[in-house]
Amino acid sequence: MSKKRGSKKTTEKKTYKTSDRAGGNKGKESKRNGNYHPLFSQELTFGQRASDVIANFGGSWTFISLFFIFLFGWIGVNTWIFLNRGFDPYPYVLLNLFLSCLAAIQAPIILMAQNRQAQRDRIDAKYDHQINRKAEREIQRIQKDLYSIRRMIKSAQDKNKN
Repeated sequence: MSKKRGSKKTTEKKTYKTSDRAGGNKGKESKRNGNYHPLFSQELTFGQRASDVIANFGGSWTFISLFFIFLFGWIGVNTWIFLNRGFDPYPYVLLNLFLSCLAAIQAPIILMAQNRQAQRDRIDAKYDHQINRKAEREIQRIQKDLYSIRRMIKSAQDKNKN
């Protein structure tokens, strides 16, 4: 059973956690230690994992290199090898169609990955804010304790003078 964040519905399906991808089972250990971070137990759907993989590959030098090889290969085959009588002659209409389709499919997938990253950033900022508030409360408590210790020392010194 898995619970999705922001929803009380539970669904039976195979889920992958970000802690599994990030290298380690930090989620369970962090809960035991009291250092629970919500990103460690975020469950990813197939679409979310796919959008991350596609966006990571689409934004890599490997993709850019393969893409240029494909483009120059297409142009070379249709222009020089088939002497401009290939399956897609000079204006390269078919190539243009493929490129338009690639852009039309790749853009929303990249946007989905960016939305997921923005969501992770919001969660991380919220978690950091909670930790900062907790640290601030602990510092204030320590300052109160120091103040009371100073008062006790001062009163003890005043008693010793008398």
